[in-house]
Amino acid sequence: MTLMAERPVISDPRPYDGFEEMLDVLDELNVPDGYKAEIIKGNIVLSPWSKAYYADVMDSICDQLRPHLPEDHRISWGPLLYVFPGQERAYGPDIHAVHRSARRKTSNRLDGEALSFVAELTSSSTRDADLTDKVEVYGKAGVPVYLLLDMQEEEAIVFWSPSDRGYEGRFTKPFGEKLYIPEPFDCSLDTAEFLAPEPDEA
Repeated sequence: MTLMAERPVISDPRPYDGFEEMLDVLDELNVPDGYKAEIIKGNIVLSPWSKAYYADVMDSICDQLRPHLPEDHRISWGPLLYVFPGQERAYGPDIHAVHRSARRKTSNRLDGEALSFVAELTSSSTRDADLTDKVEVYGKAGVPVYLLLDMQEEEAIVFWSPSDRGYEGRFTKPFGEKLYIPEPFDCSLDTAEFLAPEPDEA
């Protein structure tokens, strides 16, 4: 993660001729280092990666969940694009777990409905979409577990039991407590190291 201004940028405000054209534009987009590109609410949005310690938090989540993954699933963080055609969205979740077969392809467009887990870490630029649009889309797409780390409020929210109306289950814990991650993981996540470190000295 690089330190950049936390402000989303609408890459091109012109109207597109459908979702597929937006995906084609996304394929050709020259995304600056330190940014990720997503399709949110009919716009291509560039969002900067945020504070450096987020990388340590994401490593911790991957390390803790890896022993509990469903068979042949992989978990990682980084810029992979998952597409949800029925809802005309394309997201690059901060952390994603999926069956390894879903990644064995040459396309950079991965099947969002193949995900078994996603996690987003909010920044001031992404918080609104993470708390609203992505909750609805991940739930309706059938992603079993969505973990939202509200880095501004220092709390973890886990959503589970997806349905065509969205997620049916939700609970919240402040950073520092253990958080239950439901099936297919059925484990506890220690959030003690998710708190922000002391500010760096100038």
